[in-house]
Amino acid sequence: MKYIFITGGVVSSLGKGLTSGGLGALLETRGIKVRIQKFDPYLNVDPGTMSPFQHGEVYVLDDGAETDLDLGHYERFTHGKLSRFNNLTSGQIYESVIQKERRGDYLGKTVQVIPHVTNEIKSRLYAAGEGVDVLITEIGGTVGDIEGLPFIEAMRQFSLEVGKENVLFIHVTLIPYLKAAGELKTKPSQQSVAKLREIGIQPDILVCRTEKPISADMRQKLSMFCNVEPNAVIEERDVEHSIYELPSALAHEGMDSLVVKKLGIDAKESDMSAWNTIVKRIIDPKSGTTNIAVVGKYIDLQDAYKSIYEALAHAGIGNDCRVSVKRVDSEDIEREGAEKYLKGIDGILIPGGFGDRGIEGKILAAKYARENKIPYLGICLGMQIAVIEFARNVAGLSRANSGEFDDGTQYPVISLLDEQKNITDKGATMRLGSYECELVDGTLAVKAYKEKRIRERHRHRYEFNNLFREKLEKAGLKISGVNPKRNLVEIVEIPENPWMVGVQFHPEFQSKPSQPHPLFCAFVGEALKRAKSSK
Repeated sequence: MKYIFITGGVVSSLGKGLTSGGLGALLETRGIKVRIQKFDPYLNVDPGTMSPFQHGEVYVLDDGAETDLDLGHYERFTHGKLSRFNNLTSGQIYESVIQKERRGDYLGKTVQVIPHVTNEIKSRLYAAGEGVDVLITEIGGTVGDIEGLPFIEAMRQFSLEVGKENVLFIHVTLIPYLKAAGELKTKPSQQSVAKLREIGIQPDILVCRTEKPISADMRQKLSMFCNVEPNAVIEERDVEHSIYELPSALAHEGMDSLVVKKLGIDAKESDMSAWNTIVKRIIDPKSGTTNIAVVGKYIDLQDAYKSIYEALAHAGIGNDCRVSVKRVDSEDIEREGAEKYLKGIDGILIPGGFGDRGIEGKILAAKYARENKIPYLGICLGMQIAVIEFARNVAGLSRANSGEFDDGTQYPVISLLDEQKNITDKGATMRLGSYECELVDGTLAVKAYKEKRIRERHRHRYEFNNLFREKLEKAGLKISGVNPKRNLVEIVEIPENPWMVGVQFHPEFQSKPSQPHPLFCAFVGEALKRAKSSK
């Protein structure tokens, strides 16, 4: 087993997650089996209870783990399926240590950060890498954060235990450009590396995030002051078109060869043909452009709908077209109507979410899609919105609503599952993870998936209320996917619109640039047809 640890310095949001994913993709092109994981120093047990304003998207794995959005990057860039063992937080560590102390597992010893907390971290490293050649571990936050120190110390200890020849330390750092001085500055990176070295870790590779090219002299300077070889100073500039250019950019810097050499891995030469095809389709699509409106309430937050935007980009690759995304705040639609914001749009997507803010605007958007026959994809809450709109305006249930937004509604077409009614804890208590869905012949869902049984990931508390199923079906609603074990409605279609589909699950979590999700591909394909027909 070989281990790579990726740390960050100077500032947060440097792109450690994308660097980890890009490196993982690059190593896979050389036939190396890779798994990537994230260690987060915050004290939350997981990000499931965190606001999108604080944390961005919560990414859900097959086993139901609510994890950091970087795990989405890992799964999109590489082929490994991740589990709850691949996202570790300080909250999980301390919870485990305290439980062991209460049980008496420490045999009366004083429980301390060293060795008990660091041992807990190391145990996860030993367990998480089973069955792969290389385990890449990203450490969240920046070097010097007080909450991250136990993780850095555990890394130092771990490298001694498994042998330094089996461990590689990569430090991602910022090389800021000072416009007034007209030059890049290396001092922040020098300080960041010095902080790491104080703890006892010497980076093997320095990945320099920069807006401008790094000169040979600057590489030499960074090499001397940060104690890394000149060829181990990797330039990582902002990519021009898409994050999926990153593996090629890192390959151009020779990063894969450097990693393979330093870890002593016998690997074939990289084959970048698949990534080159993906990038070519992104940069120069042959089938035109389609305009998709994403109607939500966290539109100003870059990371709140991260997987949605990526899945749309993947569908663009699948259809060899450019997907232009218009972000629409549902509260603006509430105030000024749908026509102003959605006129001329080729497709409308309503993503998941919680709470009643902006809900009526989303319902107006669904109504606009249905009446104007605009391709529509509703995801989780977006599916529930389509059902509420249909119930109110087609089935004659004028005050239909979800119990989440109006617990006194006469027509709760969306309701809380029985097992959810007595739950008081918020964390990890929703319907989470991968569940089976059986599709109905002759539906848009079957046409998209090209199979009858699928598995998709869920994250929600409220479901389609089967008490209203017969009435809504009589009014024209088509149930095209059902969970066979519990008879829960998973997919609805509204035939009045040639392509209007709502799904209770989150298909975006299983989409990759190399394997665009079939539902997103079908949706974007229909939107592209509309774009071409309207010219």
